[in-house]
Amino acid sequence: MGISGFSPTFLVGIDAVRQRHAARLAGLVGRRLTGFAVVRFAEDGDWFADCPVVLDFDGVRVEICHSKLHDLSIGWDTIDTSAAVSGWEQSEFTPEWSHRDDRLEPFVGRELRGVALVERRPQSGRCYLDVGTVGVEFDFGDGHEARRLRIVNGLDENGIELGEPEPGSVRHELGD
Repeated sequence: MGISGFSPTFLVGIDAVRQRHAARLAGLVGRRLTGFAVVRFAEDGDWFADCPVVLDFDGVRVEICHSKLHDLSIGWDTIDTSAAVSGWEQSEFTPEWSHRDDRLEPFVGRELRGVALVERRPQSGRCYLDVGTVGVEFDFGDGHEARRLRIVNGLDENGIELGEPEPGSVRHELGD
């Protein structure tokens, strides 16, 4: 698939992601989420979760994409969301950039208060395929309540979660 500017570098594991991106992610704190972009199909509006989720914080764009069972790519200011998504000419579906999503829209205009990496850990007596995956959590809370948005590994695609992380998740706060 052709996404203009998208050249992912996939990392595996909390240590690799933290070493490569912690400082820059923490540097987003204090900025407002001014926009976002996701890829949807023109025919039915369904979210194409294999494509990156782009979040714009006052002109600094973070591009998050999960692949396979444990791969995470975080990019910075490279994707051109005004360019058409190419490479689907033989398909019955037409992917296109969209600036609408009911889960993301409530966060637009809010100031980012914290960032964390969220690691899924095993729980006693349960088997999960997502053990060891790493998601990126953005906290837009106002001091009285947490308002958290996470881009997580949805098992070979992106997932969007709101609220508290699932049991068995460990939050690794970034920054101070």
